[in-house]
Amino acid sequence: MASSISPSPETLGRTLLPGLPLAPERVFPAYAGYSIANLPATICAWLGVPPPDGAAPSLAEPYRQALHSRYRRVVLLVVDGLSWHFAHQRGGLAPGGAAPVLGLPLTSVVPSTTATALTTLWTAAYPARHGVLGYEMWLKEYGLIANMILHNPASFSGDFGSLRLAGFDPETFLRVPVLAPHLAAYGVRTLGLMHVAIARSGLSQMLMRGSEILPFRNSSDLWVTLEHLLDEPATRTSYIYAYWGDLDELAHRFGPEDERVNLEFNVLRLLLQRLLQPRLGRGREDTLFLVVSDHGFVPTPRQALYELRQHPEFMRHLLMPPSGENRLPYLFPYPGHEADLRDYIESTWPETFDLISARQAVQSGLFGPGEPDPMVYDRLGEWVLLPRGTAYLWWANKENSLLGRHGGLHPHEMLVPLYAWCL
Repeated sequence: MASSISPSPETLGRTLLPGLPLAPERVFPAYAGYSIANLPATICAWLGVPPPDGAAPSLAEPYRQALHSRYRRVVLLVVDGLSWHFAHQRGGLAPGGAAPVLGLPLTSVVPSTTATALTTLWTAAYPARHGVLGYEMWLKEYGLIANMILHNPASFSGDFGSLRLAGFDPETFLRVPVLAPHLAAYGVRTLGLMHVAIARSGLSQMLMRGSEILPFRNSSDLWVTLEHLLDEPATRTSYIYAYWGDLDELAHRFGPEDERVNLEFNVLRLLLQRLLQPRLGRGREDTLFLVVSDHGFVPTPRQALYELRQHPEFMRHLLMPPSGENRLPYLFPYPGHEADLRDYIESTWPETFDLISARQAVQSGLFGPGEPDPMVYDRLGEWVLLPRGTAYLWWANKENSLLGRHGGLHPHEMLVPLYAWCL
């Protein structure tokens, strides 16, 4: 996509990847300047710091033209689960008339999921390079399928962080550098505002090494802390990262169109209004306040047809349960079972899934351009299953309770907003 093109859901939806099947309501990642993968290098530039080695390129010109080239302070608020479609349908984020200087869509990464997207935001690396390829991932080196948020075996309930018992170290697992030490080498201070329940989690340790962690207990705590930080003089160049997960939790449990999700979005607007209105127009403009999301959502009503406990014949062809995402499963078939597995998928779910080889998915650039980390092929298995519409597979040994999901290529999960205010 040429950098002169103005980003819109329509133009981003025309991104093509070689060899991958097009389908109605399917959006591929626009890694060449139009995705969340391009945000970290841009943040580095705004702070006067070169990007890390191997970083994805900066955002395309349409995202940068309304903004200054340098800031003393950049604040990034990640609202987990906020799709462009959802926000745009409700008038976007212009709380109390505090219109942003920027409000455009980006694509997420693939898979469109928190573990992958946040790793990209904290490393500036494409998923193919940082190697975190979903909520659940086969780790050959540890002999298990891991939950990459909770850092426990995917089949376990509770016992968070127990991957350490297998020798897993969150601080050394990634084979790419994280952002905070890189910024610190150029004199930039990094602060991370995280809910107290996850502030010291394995994922936070993996991604936020070198950051000053400021735990918060609820929304009031988060937003008042942000206000206090913004009211401090920007005497030192700093990057402030804040993560808000309440919208995501509600959309998973009740579905993305539920009234609770609507109310949570309205609460976000009210809190933004309280934060922004007193601080706009002060003439300083040394602070850039950004709001972005990691992914959106699609509604996924319970359907027994997609529950693999109803399909023992399907499971008989697999070495292990699927991994990745319910909306982007990775399959590990037994040698010699590939044709039977393909036939089962096509006859049981006709015109519902596109089955592509993992090698084709990687080489097409679905997980990012360039040479992948060598572990990527082990983690993807043989096949990647691309759902059409809002289809999914459920394989966990527990009730299928999620009424909203993400991870796939639907526009409502792949297109996310980027808003900016100069304070």
